[in-house]
Amino acid sequence: MAAPPREEWSMSDFEIGKYIGEGKFGKVYLAREKKSGYVVALKVMYKAKLEKYRFHAHLRREIEIQHGLDHPNVLRLFAWFQDEERVVLVLEYAARGELYKVLRATGRFTERTAATGRLKIADFGWAARSNAKRHTLCGTIDYLAPEMIEKKAHDHAVDNWTLGILCYEFLYGSPPFLADEQDDTLRRIVRVDLTFPSTPRISSEAKDLISKLLVKDSSKRLCLEDIMKHPWIQRNAEPSGSCIKKRDLGEVKPVLT
Repeated sequence: MAAPPREEWSMSDFEIGKYIGEGKFGKVYLAREKKSGYVVALKVMYKAKLEKYRFHAHLRREIEIQHGLDHPNVLRLFAWFQDEERVVLVLEYAARGELYKVLRATGRFTERTAATGRLKIADFGWAARSNAKRHTLCGTIDYLAPEMIEKKAHDHAVDNWTLGILCYEFLYGSPPFLADEQDDTLRRIVRVDLTFPSTPRISSEAKDLISKLLVKDSSKRLCLEDIMKHPWIQRNAEPSGSCIKKRDLGEVKPVLT
């Protein structure tokens, strides 16, 4: 494991609060570090499941990458520790929850919210540090780029494709290549069978950005610098990085009950 665990850390250092989520290998709990009173999320994974699915290498990489990142749009990994049965990640607590659940609850986002979108990337199990092109096929079907489906070498341009998918989903409430069968979704992605429904009404600038990201030739997709300069982003994104007014949020107080 990278970033050796601090031997003094253990579950007894935390007040364990409510259950807030579940993954393939364990559960996530709200917790408070007893000495500082600092509220965190504990991702508790069971070694038996990690061994069963041979996920040790992915966890090792997740810890290596996430522990070394300090960015406002990346969920912090503060520390990790283990006992005989469990590996526990001590994570920053994101009080507003998962983006997917927020989108499902609202149906779709306004263009202002979609363009601003202050998010935190949280799961690095399939992340990789590499300057070379890769051949790994991984990820959720709806977000796969054509070159991944066609088993071609790919690079960071697959992430720019995913930005186009997310932008479409934010505005329309569902991903652009959705189909009843997975194989049909994959075929639509490879063909870039992109259509824009007449409702809801979306600006031509938003459609232009999406169309310039969902391009089969990865070398012709907009780069991050050009995305930030795009008229739709310039017109709609809040410079503060937040589209939520403080008075709308009220005072957020994590509760450990």
